[in-house]
Amino acid sequence: MRLYHHPFSSSARRAVMAARYMNTDVELVLVKDLREPEQRRELLRLNPNGKIPVMQDGDFVLWESYAIMQYFAEKTPGQTLYPTELRARADVSRWMYWCAQHWVPALSVLAWENWMKQIFGNGSPPDRQEVLRGEVELAKVATVLDGHLRGREWLCSSGLSLADFAICVTLVAQEPARLPLLQYGNLQAWFGRIQSLDVWKQTKLEGGAGL
Repeated sequence: MRLYHHPFSSSARRAVMAARYMNTDVELVLVKDLREPEQRRELLRLNPNGKIPVMQDGDFVLWESYAIMQYFAEKTPGQTLYPTELRARADVSRWMYWCAQHWVPALSVLAWENWMKQIFGNGSPPDRQEVLRGEVELAKVATVLDGHLRGREWLCSSGLSLADFAICVTLVAQEPARLPLLQYGNLQAWFGRIQSLDVWKQTKLEGGAGL
């Protein structure tokens, strides 16, 4: 198997973290420059969305980081990040889908306005109305996450899981995107536990700070 990734992508980082934690037999292929024409063509051949990560296993190509993490788990005997018991697995899946549907969209508003716009946009200042909208949306989902983490070590009762990796990688944007999350004590304590994991430290440079 091959996993195409890039240092600036947190979506790629969650897949890399899962693979390394489970000791999945996968070759990491660095896409050095997404703007380079030849590499861009190759990426579009694998993923019509033109994004990473992308996984290739023989003639099977899979994109979307959550699906890739699940595929790695299925290919790794004895792994514990994606439990086999029906309800435990559904719980992990629930939080991964919540991340994609609620958490990342809320963060992305502030990440774009306060940070990414200066890098990839036209250099215009943050749109104050969009920033306010992002802060309101983020407060809603952060309250849900912080409340759920009260009294919990990890997101799911089965222990450290793909759900934890799905969400945690986005928090590297706290400072550059000026995300108002420091007041959520349960969330920050959980993130501290994530940061103490060897796999977090091992993938820090590869993770970058993208969304």
